[in-house]
Amino acid sequence: MRYGNHALPLIRMLAATLMLVLLPRLSWADETTLIGQVTFVRDGDTIEVGGIAIRLNGISAPEQRQPFGPDATAFMGWLVMEKEVTCKLNGERNRDRLIGVCYLDGVDIGEAIIREGLARDCPRYSDGRYAKAEEEATRTGIHEQYELPDYCRPKGLRS
Repeated sequence: MRYGNHALPLIRMLAATLMLVLLPRLSWADETTLIGQVTFVRDGDTIEVGGIAIRLNGISAPEQRQPFGPDATAFMGWLVMEKEVTCKLNGERNRDRLIGVCYLDGVDIGEAIIREGLARDCPRYSDGRYAKAEEEATRTGIHEQYELPDYCRPKGLRS
Protein backbone atom coordinates (compact mmCIF):
# COMPACT_ATOMS: atom_id res chain seq x y z
CA MET A 1 0.00 0.00 0.00
CA ARG A 2 1.67 3.17 -1.19
CA TYR A 3 0.02 5.67 1.19
CA GLY A 4 -0.28 3.41 4.19
CA ASN A 5 -2.99 3.86 6.83
CA HIS A 6 -2.50 7.63 6.96
CA ALA A 7 -4.56 8.19 3.81
CA LEU A 8 -7.64 6.36 5.07
CA PRO A 9 -8.96 9.18 7.34
CA LEU A 10 -8.38 11.69 4.52
CA ILE A 11 -10.27 9.51 2.03
CA ARG A 12 -13.16 9.11 4.47
CA MET A 13 -13.27 12.87 5.06
CA LEU A 14 -13.27 13.56 1.31
CA ALA A 15 -16.06 11.01 0.75
CA ALA A 16 -18.15 12.56 3.54
CA THR A 17 -17.60 16.06 2.13
CA LEU A 18 -18.58 14.89 -1.34
CA MET A 19 -21.79 13.34 0.02
CA LEU A 20 -22.71 16.59 1.80
CA VAL A 21 -22.24 18.52 -1.44
CA LEU A 22 -24.14 16.08 -3.66
CA LEU A 23 -26.98 14.90 -1.40
CA PRO A 24 -28.93 18.18 -1.43
CA ARG A 25 -29.07 17.94 -5.23
CA LEU A 26 -30.44 14.40 -5.29
CA SER A 27 -34.17 13.77 -5.35
CA TRP A 28 -35.73 10.95 -3.42
CA ALA A 29 -37.16 8.14 -5.49
CA ASP A 30 -39.57 6.89 -2.85
CA GLU A 31 -42.08 8.64 -0.69
CA THR A 32 -40.51 9.69 2.60
CA THR A 33 -42.19 10.53 5.87
CA LEU A 34 -41.09 13.47 8.00
CA ILE A 35 -42.48 13.78 11.52
CA GLY A 36 -41.76 16.85 13.60
CA GLN A 37 -42.90 20.04 15.24
CA VAL A 38 -43.95 22.99 13.09
CA THR A 39 -41.43 25.73 13.84
CA PHE A 40 -42.62 28.39 11.38
CA VAL A 41 -45.55 29.13 9.06
CA ARG A 42 -44.47 31.04 5.97
CA ASP A 43 -47.95 31.32 4.51
CA GLY A 44 -51.08 29.26 3.97
CA ASP A 45 -49.38 26.59 1.87
CA THR A 46 -45.84 26.48 3.27
CA ILE A 47 -44.77 25.41 6.75
CA GLU A 48 -41.43 24.58 8.32
CA VAL A 49 -41.00 21.39 10.28
CA GLY A 50 -37.88 21.54 12.42
CA GLY A 51 -36.54 24.21 10.05
CA ILE A 52 -37.27 22.15 6.90
CA ALA A 53 -39.60 23.98 4.50
CA ILE A 54 -42.56 21.95 3.25
CA ARG A 55 -44.77 23.12 0.38
CA LEU A 56 -48.20 21.55 0.80
CA ASN A 57 -48.89 19.50 -2.30
CA GLY A 58 -52.08 20.11 -4.24
CA ILE A 59 -53.22 23.39 -2.69
CA SER A 60 -52.71 27.05 -3.46
CA ALA A 61 -53.14 29.72 -0.80
CA PRO A 62 -52.97 33.47 -1.46
CA GLU A 63 -49.72 35.31 -0.81
CA GLN A 64 -49.55 37.88 2.01
CA ARG A 65 -50.24 40.86 -0.28
CA GLN A 66 -53.33 39.23 -1.83
CA PRO A 67 -56.88 39.09 -0.46
CA PHE A 68 -57.18 36.27 2.11
CA GLY A 69 -53.36 35.95 2.32
CA PRO A 70 -52.94 37.18 5.91
CA ASP A 71 -56.01 35.18 6.98
CA ALA A 72 -54.65 32.01 5.35
CA THR A 73 -51.30 32.42 7.13
CA ALA A 74 -52.99 33.14 10.46
CA PHE A 75 -55.26 30.11 10.13
CA MET A 76 -52.37 27.80 9.29
CA GLY A 77 -50.41 29.18 12.23
CA TRP A 78 -53.34 28.63 14.56
CA LEU A 79 -53.81 25.11 13.21
CA VAL A 80 -50.24 23.76 13.33
CA MET A 81 -47.74 26.09 15.01
CA GLU A 82 -45.64 24.24 17.61
CA LYS A 83 -47.65 21.06 16.99
CA GLU A 84 -46.36 17.75 15.67
CA VAL A 85 -47.25 16.94 12.07
CA THR A 86 -46.55 13.98 9.82
CA CYS A 87 -45.62 14.89 6.25
CA LYS A 88 -45.62 12.38 3.40
CA LEU A 89 -43.02 13.83 1.03
CA ASN A 90 -43.17 12.91 -2.65
CA GLY A 91 -39.46 13.42 -3.39
CA GLU A 92 -39.94 16.63 -5.37
CA ARG A 93 -38.72 20.14 -4.56
CA ASN A 94 -39.90 23.64 -5.34
CA ARG A 95 -37.07 26.10 -4.74
CA ASP A 96 -35.98 25.51 -1.13
CA ARG A 97 -39.11 23.55 -0.21
CA LEU A 98 -39.78 19.84 -0.14
CA ILE A 99 -43.26 18.93 -1.37
CA GLY A 100 -45.73 16.78 0.50
CA VAL A 101 -49.06 16.26 2.19
CA CYS A 102 -48.99 16.95 5.95
CA TYR A 103 -51.29 15.64 8.64
CA LEU A 104 -52.13 16.87 12.14
CA ASP A 105 -53.63 14.08 14.22
CA GLY A 106 -54.50 12.24 11.00
CA VAL A 107 -56.21 15.26 9.38
CA ASP A 108 -54.82 16.58 6.08
CA ILE A 109 -53.95 20.23 6.84
CA GLY A 110 -54.21 21.16 3.14
CA GLU A 111 -57.79 19.97 3.13
CA ALA A 112 -58.41 21.81 6.41
CA ILE A 113 -57.36 25.21 5.01
CA ILE A 114 -59.41 24.62 1.86
CA ARG A 115 -62.47 23.70 3.93
CA GLU A 116 -61.94 26.92 5.86
CA GLY A 117 -62.24 28.78 2.55
CA LEU A 118 -58.70 30.20 2.69
CA ALA A 119 -56.99 28.16 -0.04
CA ARG A 120 -57.90 26.46 -3.29
CA ASP A 121 -57.53 23.03 -4.79
CA CYS A 122 -54.61 22.93 -7.23
CA PRO A 123 -55.90 20.17 -9.54
CA ARG A 124 -52.74 19.84 -11.62
CA TYR A 125 -50.94 18.57 -8.51
CA SER A 126 -53.81 17.25 -6.36
CA ASP A 127 -55.46 15.16 -9.08
CA GLY A 128 -58.74 16.55 -7.72
CA ARG A 129 -58.09 15.27 -4.17
CA TYR A 130 -59.49 18.53 -2.72
CA ALA A 131 -62.22 19.33 -5.26
CA LYS A 132 -65.07 18.33 -2.95
CA ALA A 133 -63.59 20.26 -0.02
CA GLU A 134 -63.32 23.36 -2.21
CA GLU A 135 -66.88 22.96 -3.47
CA GLU A 136 -68.14 22.91 0.11
CA ALA A 137 -66.09 25.99 1.10
CA THR A 138 -67.50 28.67 -1.20
CA ARG A 139 -68.86 30.73 1.71
CA THR A 140 -65.80 33.02 2.06
CA GLY A 141 -65.75 34.30 -1.50
CA ILE A 142 -62.16 33.21 -2.15
CA HIS A 143 -63.14 32.10 -5.67
CA GLU A 144 -64.07 35.65 -6.63
CA GLN A 145 -61.00 37.33 -5.11
CA TYR A 146 -58.24 34.75 -5.54
CA GLU A 147 -57.91 33.38 -9.03
CA LEU A 148 -56.39 29.94 -9.28
CA PRO A 149 -52.74 30.40 -10.36
CA ASP A 150 -51.88 29.25 -13.87
CA TYR A 151 -49.45 26.61 -12.58
CA CYS A 152 -52.38 24.85 -10.86
CA ARG A 153 -54.36 24.40 -14.04
CA PRO A 154 -53.95 21.29 -16.16
CA LYS A 155 -51.66 22.00 -19.12
CA GLY A 156 -54.52 22.21 -21.65
CA LEU A 157 -56.46 24.75 -19.56
CA ARG A 158 -53.81 27.37 -18.85
CA SER A 159 -54.36 30.97 -19.92
